[in-house]
Amino acid sequence: MFESLTDKLEGVFKRLKGRGLLKEEDVAAAMKEVRMALLEADVNFRAVKAFVEKVKERAVGKEVLESLTPGQQVVKVVRDELVSLMGDVHKGIRLAPNPPTVIMVIGLQGSGKTTSVAKMAMTFRKEGRRPMLVAADTQRPAAITQLQSLGKTVGVPVHATQEKDDPVRICRDAVTRARNEAHDIVILDTAGRLQIDTDLMNQLKEIRRDVSPHEVLLVADAMTGQEAVNIAETFDKEIGIDGVILTKMDGDARGGAALSITWVTGKPVKFIGVGEKLDPLEAFHPDRVASRILGMGDVLSLIEKAQEAVEEKEALELEEKLLSDSFSLEDLRDQMRQIRKMGPLQGLLGMVPGLGSKLKDVNVDEGQLRRVEAIINSMTPLERRNHAIIKGSRRRRIADGSGVTIADVNRLLKQYIQMRKMMKRFTGMKGKRFPGLPRFM
Repeated sequence: MFESLTDKLEGVFKRLKGRGLLKEEDVAAAMKEVRMALLEADVNFRAVKAFVEKVKERAVGKEVLESLTPGQQVVKVVRDELVSLMGDVHKGIRLAPNPPTVIMVIGLQGSGKTTSVAKMAMTFRKEGRRPMLVAADTQRPAAITQLQSLGKTVGVPVHATQEKDDPVRICRDAVTRARNEAHDIVILDTAGRLQIDTDLMNQLKEIRRDVSPHEVLLVADAMTGQEAVNIAETFDKEIGIDGVILTKMDGDARGGAALSITWVTGKPVKFIGVGEKLDPLEAFHPDRVASRILGMGDVLSLIEKAQEAVEEKEALELEEKLLSDSFSLEDLRDQMRQIRKMGPLQGLLGMVPGLGSKLKDVNVDEGQLRRVEAIINSMTPLERRNHAIIKGSRRRRIADGSGVTIADVNRLLKQYIQMRKMMKRFTGMKGKRFPGLPRFM
């Protein structure tokens, strides 16, 4: 996400940081390029104008132009204003003091609304809560069946009735059921349309008036750019929204909706949806997003993904194996599986500061991970624990069993041996940690 915008901004700031001394005209020229980059990224033109004016006002100040690193200071100003443009801080769901918390989810068809509802339920379930989904879309054919299927996949109950039942009554009965069954979160999947119309708005108004949800969230497709912003404005004016879920963020290389929607509507982006798999929604953190846009990576999100994928007990066991030089091929396979749980490799590497731009033209072959796993799976338990016994005939058998060549097996073993040698260098570092990282990172 934000790939094209990041490329353009990195070029602008590289030229700025290459100058030892900055003048006002240098900043003005750079901001002209920034303005064009934002407009090409489909950011709202009014938001761009306000953003550029604020940056120029701060960037031509004495503390910037006369600093030892004026180029770096300008980048800092740009980052600060990007964070402000997107809403400053992450704003989560406001939970009701007396459960259940009722969340009404609205949006147009095709925006990913029903899938987002299921992903949100996953997010709450991982937090230890007891969500319940409500099939209140009685308009779209098979909408109820789809939500029931998703609910079964994520392990969350779905309140549903007949297709022609009154959506208002469905929602009201669902809240009563949730209270009786001790569900602390109720998520209403309401009907959408192919376009905004009077019937849709009237139905949503009636549900809101009757059920009084604690949060009304709009699901918008990030790939539609400014159209997503216009839809958010209309829904906020007609219904009143408390926040936005932007879907298909990984398919939007521009980022215009994410950068515009809060400035235009005054409503925060609370979650983003990425990837095609049914994974939990990601919390939207303006500061982290701004860092990623500027090619600074997103270490905090990477750490959080690692913490979700790796149990602390497993990580401590791995640490002991690394320090005692007993890291086996079986351990290597298990670690690769953990990495794949964290999401697409290209996205993970993009979170590492300094790697984003270097890897933009690199095609990360995730199929290679599966091939390595297949090779290790074709070994016997003894071979996985003791690679030294894997000689000629064993290598041929392993290659045949995993559908690869002997050269592929040889390459894996060579890389594994090199990895073990590198790990030995850290055996004297037990107890030493990088500041700010959790113990099991």
